[in-house]
Amino acid sequence: MNRIMISGRILLLGALAVLGGTTASQLLAHGDVTPQAVDTSALPDIGEEWLEKNPYSGNAKAIEIGQSAYGQNCARCHGLDAESGGIAPDLRYLEQGESGDQWFAERYRHGSSHDGKVYMPPFGDVLGQKTGWAIRAWLETKFEG
Repeated sequence: MNRIMISGRILLLGALAVLGGTTASQLLAHGDVTPQAVDTSALPDIGEEWLEKNPYSGNAKAIEIGQSAYGQNCARCHGLDAESGGIAPDLRYLEQGESGDQWFAERYRHGSSHDGKVYMPPFGDVLGQKTGWAIRAWLETKFEG
């Protein structure tokens, strides 16, 4: 073989190795996310103790903030506009009302892990209650149950 063919094969193998490493890291990235800060200063204060019912349900400002917060922190797994592509649950079908609020708050605060695998990281201590309820307020506008 001549030198040009050998060099071409080496370059091709190197490119395939880089592509394979990039793809593998993307597949393993689920759950290894950096939460993006959300400005909730325009929302009424709700205290530190977690509430069982969404205090921002129907609040237009909370819905606006929740939409942005969702896009920054949730859409990569749960899909744009809350329409999942199959990686994580489709949040348009979350139960409405207080029991749905409680389920949402539990999952948002503590995340979801099974058999040592993180399916959803906990966001409660990182993003806070105001952000969580704003996201829930926006999700309520997407309900398709």
